[in-house]
Amino acid sequence: MRIGEVAARTELSLRTIRHYEQAGLVTPSARSQGGFRLYTEADVQRLMVVRRMKALGFTLDQMRDLLDATDRLDGDTGLGPDERRALIERVREYERAATEQVDRLRAQLARAEDFAATLTTRLHHPPAVRS
Repeated sequence: MRIGEVAARTELSLRTIRHYEQAGLVTPSARSQGGFRLYTEADVQRLMVVRRMKALGFTLDQMRDLLDATDRLDGDTGLGPDERRALIERVREYERAATEQVDRLRAQLARAEDFAATLTTRLHHPPAVRS
């Protein structure tokens, strides 16, 4: 699929997708005869991982590191048991960091919802006017 379709499916801008390509996070699987970037479903899934990591505040280097670890685990070519365990532990560290960030975001959302409810209550039940 071409970059426009990928942008629509991932809800990322063309510019962002190109930026992630320049950063080494995703590479189009092919190019058309006209030079257009062509992406596979696997490329789209990779961009979705990046999008989700970005929303949780991970850096480009962290994204690159996680993608490297998962690529190596998925490829499974010539990994020794120690190297495999080390890669799995790297992925677990990202899982823990993601879970911690989700918990922080939930707490922040709860505070924001409480604040909005306070304002709503205030608007529907204004204080009595003093004379």
